[in-house]
Amino acid sequence: MCGPNSSSLTPGFFILNGVPGLEAAHIWISLPFCFMYIIAVLGNCGIIYLISHEEALHRPMYYFLALLSFTDVTLCTTTVPNMLCIFWFNLKEIDFNACLAQMFFVHMLTGMESGVLMLMALDRYVAICYPLRYTTILTNPVIAKAGFATFLRCVILIIPFTFLTKRLPYCRDNFIPHTYCDHMSVAKVSCGKVKVNVIYGLLAALLIGGFDISCISVSYTMILRTVLTLSSADARHKAFSTCTSHMCAIVITYVPALFTIFTHRFGGKNIPHYIHIIIANLYLMLPPTLNPIVYGVKTKQIREGAFKLFFREKDVLTMK
Repeated sequence: MCGPNSSSLTPGFFILNGVPGLEAAHIWISLPFCFMYIIAVLGNCGIIYLISHEEALHRPMYYFLALLSFTDVTLCTTTVPNMLCIFWFNLKEIDFNACLAQMFFVHMLTGMESGVLMLMALDRYVAICYPLRYTTILTNPVIAKAGFATFLRCVILIIPFTFLTKRLPYCRDNFIPHTYCDHMSVAKVSCGKVKVNVIYGLLAALLIGGFDISCISVSYTMILRTVLTLSSADARHKAFSTCTSHMCAIVITYVPALFTIFTHRFGGKNIPHYIHIIIANLYLMLPPTLNPIVYGVKTKQIREGAFKLFFREKDVLTMK
């Protein structure tokens, strides 16, 4: 059923059904996602605050980490509050344009997260392969331009999703079996041909994810070659340890993403639909939740900066 604009085959709103087949368990499903969201917001905001206030962390690696944290907290905020409203208050209606806006930000920010991980891999490549030129290569203007170029790339490649989806006729119902507006979930509600949407979706995934994974792979191949040429075992261990947290972040981000893609492409008929929906939500929630924990545990400078900042604030409060 369509909203007021049904004459133009454009619905006034969509109905997000949450997790189809598990409506009775919506409250229980919401609890871990709510907990993960709280951790993600506190952890990522904490990292951004720490990097901005600790002068020792004003280095390229941590600027990219701050950008990753900002992307993560923004990404989960575009979906989780709306999802919790569906689960807790049964507020399933979303305006057509608001749905398109959410779809744009979800895909743009996931692309941005992939791009930032690629930039962080290049940062590690320069730091390990060209240590003496590290500060002269990765200057603040270069970092700003790289971040802006990554953002611009995602915006340019994802904007067509909005127009390709908006042009479709919606003459069936307006129920979306999902917790948020995903490109293909919205397109499949249409009664029109979505072949162009499918092809462009795969093309955008290759141009963003495929390119970033290729750059990350080349960067770490070069890093591995350089590290293996080091004569000192301590030097090799130190070089590898600087990459540990970033490699964990790559695994956390890309494994759920690839699992989601392959289950959709090859396991659509064998895997229940509610599994697809839960995985799609975990794909958006796991990186923002786990990245601050990984970097907090694995990165010595982050731990030291956090302790220093904590005790400094504690001393200030004591003096007052």
